[in-house]
Amino acid sequence: QVQLVESGGGLVEPGGSLRLSCTASISIFSVYFMAWYRQAPGKQRELIARMHSGGGTYYADSVKDRFTISRDNAKNRGYLQMNSLKPEDTAVYFCNAVDTLGRIRGSWGQGTQVTVSS
Repeated sequence: QVQLVESGGGLVEPGGSLRLSCTASISIFSVYFMAWYRQAPGKQRELIARMHSGGGTYYADSVKDRFTISRDNAKNRGYLQMNSLKPEDTAVYFCNAVDTLGRIRGSWGQGTQVTVSS
């Protein structure tokens, strides 16, 4: 199964920015949709952004207009640019590949912790 590694998290003040990266073990994002999820303490993992193979995007209302998903198929990488961060964005962030039926196609990585606090 495809291995995915997330990086780029950290501690940032409210209003700050971070750019997360996702590296896949094979060229999967040219085949499947790339998606970012997050899981806050005590909550279920939620889908926050998805990029279709044709370039179309979906964002959860909670991150719309603040986060931007992108990918570089040549490098087997995906990115999540996060701006105007809020304390409620604090969570562990994960990436994965998703097929057209919404099925997860990669192994879940360790995720990367994002903490938004002053």
